[in-house]
Amino acid sequence: MPDGFDQFVTDRLDRLLRYATAMTCDRYLAQDIVQEVLLRAQRRWPRIEAMDAPYLYVKRMVTNEYLSWRHRKAARDIASPSRMIDALTPPVGDPAVQHAERDAMRARIAVLPRKQRAALVLRYYEDCSDGEIATVLNCSEGTVRSHISRALKTLRADNRVMEVL
Repeated sequence: MPDGFDQFVTDRLDRLLRYATAMTCDRYLAQDIVQEVLLRAQRRWPRIEAMDAPYLYVKRMVTNEYLSWRHRKAARDIASPSRMIDALTPPVGDPAVQHAERDAMRARIAVLPRKQRAALVLRYYEDCSDGEIATVLNCSEGTVRSHISRALKTLRADNRVMEVL
């Protein structure tokens, strides 16, 4: 029978990888982040397992690892130039339209500041409340609302630019 940590990884690895991928917009960087976090969590598992919500703690570790200085360069390298976004727009009726639109949105999200991107992912992908996001990002609820508002404003402005092109 697997121990507590092995069971946690079995139950939560896919969800952690999806969360990290949505936040980083890069599957390989997400795998690196989750792997690094799980290695650290394993060493401290008895303390983490004793918490009320071990998954939320590990998710916060993933968020902090993403926001850490070690991944700043990788976060800057994700963004796609606008000509690549234009190339992803297939003709209407193409069954790949949804995939191209998703990829274009990921490219637009990838250029947001990291905390704004994390707040958006936590709100719209993880369905977290302002309080939960504030806990994960270690900031106030007002700051969470500010991050989300600014990110949405940027995305809306980018969308208007895309429509003009």
